[in-house]
Amino acid sequence: MKRNKSVPPEREELQRQLESLQRDIRQLQIERDLLKKANELLKKGLGVDLQLLSNREKTLLVDALKDLYRLPELLAQLGLARSSYFYHRARVKLADKYLAIRHSIAEIFELNRRCYGYRRLRASLTRQCIVVSEKVVQRLMKQESLVVARPKRRRYGSYLGEISPAPENLINRDFQARAPNEKWLTDITEFQIPAGKVYLSPIIDCFDGLVISWSIGTHPDAELVNTMLDAAIETLADADARPIVHSDRGAHYRWPGWLSRVDDAKLVRSMSHKGCSQDNAACEGFFGRLKTELFYPRDWRAATFEQFVKEVDSYIRWYNEKRIKISLGALSPVEYRESLGIKA
Repeated sequence: MKRNKSVPPEREELQRQLESLQRDIRQLQIERDLLKKANELLKKGLGVDLQLLSNREKTLLVDALKDLYRLPELLAQLGLARSSYFYHRARVKLADKYLAIRHSIAEIFELNRRCYGYRRLRASLTRQCIVVSEKVVQRLMKQESLVVARPKRRRYGSYLGEISPAPENLINRDFQARAPNEKWLTDITEFQIPAGKVYLSPIIDCFDGLVISWSIGTHPDAELVNTMLDAAIETLADADARPIVHSDRGAHYRWPGWLSRVDDAKLVRSMSHKGCSQDNAACEGFFGRLKTELFYPRDWRAATFEQFVKEVDSYIRWYNEKRIKISLGALSPVEYRESLGIKA
């Protein structure tokens, strides 16, 4: 447009300032949307320096916003050459060679309660005859946002003082066993849900970590531990089996009902030292995995006691039958025993 000589110079200056502000606002809007997309697509922080992104990452951002802004604007804001953009755009459109593996990893992760880390995911892939390195699995997990819940520290204690003499610590932190039913570990853990407190009492075999028996109740009483012990004793097919039953110094393992059951079955008692949870570390480790993989990631506000018990029971059965352990050659405890010809 030809300059209108009748327009005062002051108005022209204001017009130039307005246009400059509009351009600045436009650039700020583009930068804001690029940062939001970097956070959404690339999992970058909102304070990331866009100029430090790789050309491939910049290309992904341009493609995500090209319907809102003109291509030259986006390229200029990111400092990305037009030729580089079209080169990486063509590369992105190529088939992802890990596409099938991504789907397998996501499926395994979901089927196993979202608690498999990269080692067990890789072992699960190997069982499906898919060979891939641990670093690739780690990278794909990060790209797919597959995050395992972190453990929280909280422990229930049942120690009420030395109400009767404690037996010797026969396990002495040696949680290895050459055969099933040599060493049993037991303890009680507490869950606090809105419906009330829930207690779990299991017996775990040191041979492979199999949960031999377990009981769940609303009180950490004699019935809870005695029911669990009765069920464990029933699994002893060999009449000569004399497992060591190791526990902490809780009162539950000093009451007459417990002692009489141990004596009648000719089991051998063993207890940790006072206030030393490391002496029963293998059992504490099971509680930690259960809470990290089942309890902490879930919202239990709407759960009834019966529903919670059902979920814990289902988890332990999955733990025994499906959850692989790297130390067992990427097999579950039940699969490991079956591979040795041992009836689980």
